[in-house]
Amino acid sequence: MINHEGQQLGVMPTHEALRIAEAAGLDLVEVSPKAQPPVCKIMDYGRFKYEKSKQAKEARKHQSQVTVKEVKFRPKTDDHDLDFKVKKMDQFLSEGNKVKMVVQFRGREIVHPETGQMILQRALDALSEVATVEQMPSMEGRRMIMLIAPKVGVVRAARTSPKPPADGEPAPTDKD
Repeated sequence: MINHEGQQLGVMPTHEALRIAEAAGLDLVEVSPKAQPPVCKIMDYGRFKYEKSKQAKEARKHQSQVTVKEVKFRPKTDDHDLDFKVKKMDQFLSEGNKVKMVVQFRGREIVHPETGQMILQRALDALSEVATVEQMPSMEGRRMIMLIAPKVGVVRAARTSPKPPADGEPAPTDKD
């Protein structure tokens, strides 16, 4: 048994520990029920729960959320459009997001799935330095889907580099 000041009071019956806790205006909380004998602590349980929720909220705040961005292609996607979409995927990957590449087949295009694989492979080759394949191309109905994730070093480098100012916004100075 541990009192509210952190001092150990030793082994004692439950009713005596409850009496001591009530005299101090605090609660008797079982900390380790599986120990022999069970370990209890005298504390303000409401405050304890509040502190735990604050710690959990702080931990969630510092967690990074990974989202999956989807980029759609067609088997007849032109080179310029592919380059534009590759640039966008590069931006998503540098932000730490995963990218789901989808090739949508229409009509008789489904007869030639190799054209979709070629599109996905060209996009992957362009992103080979910043991305790793998480799910190889697979057919789901009339859609061919491939999932890529950022390489570990790429995300760190992008997060540590300073963000350029937006248009019309003054650049930050050392005086700030």
